[in-house]
Amino acid sequence: MTQRIEDYALIGDLQTAALVGKDGSIDWLCLPRFDSAACFAALLGDEENGHWRMAPAGAGACASRSYRGDSLILDTVWETRSGSVRVTDFMPQRDKAPDIVRIVEGLSGEVTMRSTLRLRFDYGNIVPWMRRTGGHRVAVAGPDAVWLRAEPADRVKSWGQQYTTYSSFTVAEGEKVAFILTWHPSHEPEPPFTDPYEGLEHSLQDWEDWAALCCYEGPYREAVLRSLITLKALTYAPTGGIVAAPTTSLPEEIGGVRNWDYRYCWLRDSTLTLGALVAAGYIAEAAAWRDWLLRAVAGDPADLQIMYGLSGERRLPETELPWLSGYEGSKPVRTGNAAVKQLQLDVYGEVIDSLHLARAWGLRPKPHAWNLQLSLLGFLESNWREPDEGLWEVRGPRRHFVHSKVMAWVAADRAVRALEEDPALHGDADRWRAMRDEVHREVCERGYDPERNTFTQYYGSRELDAATLLIPRVGFLPPDDPRVVGTVEAVQSELSHGGFIRRYSTDGLTVDGLPGDEGTFLACSFWLVDALRMTGRVKEARELFERLLTLRNDVGLLAEEYDPASGRQLGNFPQAFSHIGLVGSALALDGGETAG
Repeated sequence: MTQRIEDYALIGDLQTAALVGKDGSIDWLCLPRFDSAACFAALLGDEENGHWRMAPAGAGACASRSYRGDSLILDTVWETRSGSVRVTDFMPQRDKAPDIVRIVEGLSGEVTMRSTLRLRFDYGNIVPWMRRTGGHRVAVAGPDAVWLRAEPADRVKSWGQQYTTYSSFTVAEGEKVAFILTWHPSHEPEPPFTDPYEGLEHSLQDWEDWAALCCYEGPYREAVLRSLITLKALTYAPTGGIVAAPTTSLPEEIGGVRNWDYRYCWLRDSTLTLGALVAAGYIAEAAAWRDWLLRAVAGDPADLQIMYGLSGERRLPETELPWLSGYEGSKPVRTGNAAVKQLQLDVYGEVIDSLHLARAWGLRPKPHAWNLQLSLLGFLESNWREPDEGLWEVRGPRRHFVHSKVMAWVAADRAVRALEEDPALHGDADRWRAMRDEVHREVCERGYDPERNTFTQYYGSRELDAATLLIPRVGFLPPDDPRVVGTVEAVQSELSHGGFIRRYSTDGLTVDGLPGDEGTFLACSFWLVDALRMTGRVKEARELFERLLTLRNDVGLLAEEYDPASGRQLGNFPQAFSHIGLVGSALALDGGETAG
């Protein structure tokens, strides 16, 4: 049976991540990087597409599970008639080769355990050749090799059957058996053996040392810290890039076609990510993200993309994988993302705003950062009047999206403010001031509906867009402006579903050019929290925020969307944008400014 999206927990090593279900099955894992081909892809197909289950023989879902302390080490407990057992899953931060460690410990009585390992490389498409060597097993196909080790090996009976490796063993109270799965390029020699217990000790210490840096001590600390740990887990440590999610093609509508690959780094997240990290005390992570941003966007401003690969790669061709049936039949399954070629003018404002805030927050300046901002602004000056696809990456016709124009205003405004605050910077403040005023005037004239007292999704439209909730947050208009108040009320009224917020209407002919529907968008719901707070409706803001907290799964994770009708999470999981929104809203409600 397919598990719900929220039935999964995340483990990772800051270069890739795995999803572990309540039944003890790892159903998603890409090796060696977030964006590599999956060797466990049951999440988007079935068990024959690869998975690794570790659970008591004949058992179903676990009795309970939790992360150990402030870490990404997952403890899963089963209660059986013969006794109880705990499986501890984690991925040690790697020196070179990635490992998954699964430690089974008897808690009471005596429990017979069963391991079922189906390795399927290339997203479940390739069955590797498995052989025994030196008391271990190694699976090889093309460029990939995976080793399976058990410790102590003499306690475990293993056999192969129908391209699957099974293991059986028994643990009594206090006894432990560890399994280690290690990937390496098949042309290289066997990787060094990882001691599972030393790895556990070091991993726990690493995570708790990192968590101790969090400077937020408010009433929502548990939720904030778990979200920050999740953001850290979605960071590709070698470059500092942060992926939007570790998964691809988890649907925005069950059975629908809105299934996208989120294993890349979006520029739209940059300001909010920097704000959340700095406000919580994680300066090193913020600086690494800022530096990734500078490397990724370097070059001709006309070539600026909305997203990049983990190391700043620009070519992310979109492909469909027809052999995968999709999560609960949601097809197609896609890798890559064709939206990479879209024109989204808002990203120019978001990059300039990010670099402006990085300077304001005291991150060590980069000598070329200001020249880059002027170059981006020069391109935007000549192109902000053009229609674009907007931040929601619509696959319909280009339009004059209000949010894109507002972010063009942000770009000019931050340049003016920078020149006013730092006389050492070179630039023409009057030129950017004139651009700022022109953009502001046009948005207020063409993007505002005076009859309904609300900003609209695009010029001439009657549709609404949750992104207009950001207007007071970026400073385009003050929170007490009647047009802001009216926009917040209109979005809350017309885009609300079950008390949470959609990005835009998907009824009838939709602006995004796609069939079907989607759930409420969790980041937009957190934006409403911020907008309510800024417009003086603090009690409502706190009530909505606390309702949003109840949507987290049992280990504190959020997907991209939520369907109030079915009570299920939807979309790629866990989603950085949702957790960034949680952190920002929590900090703002606790008396600070909204992060970002």
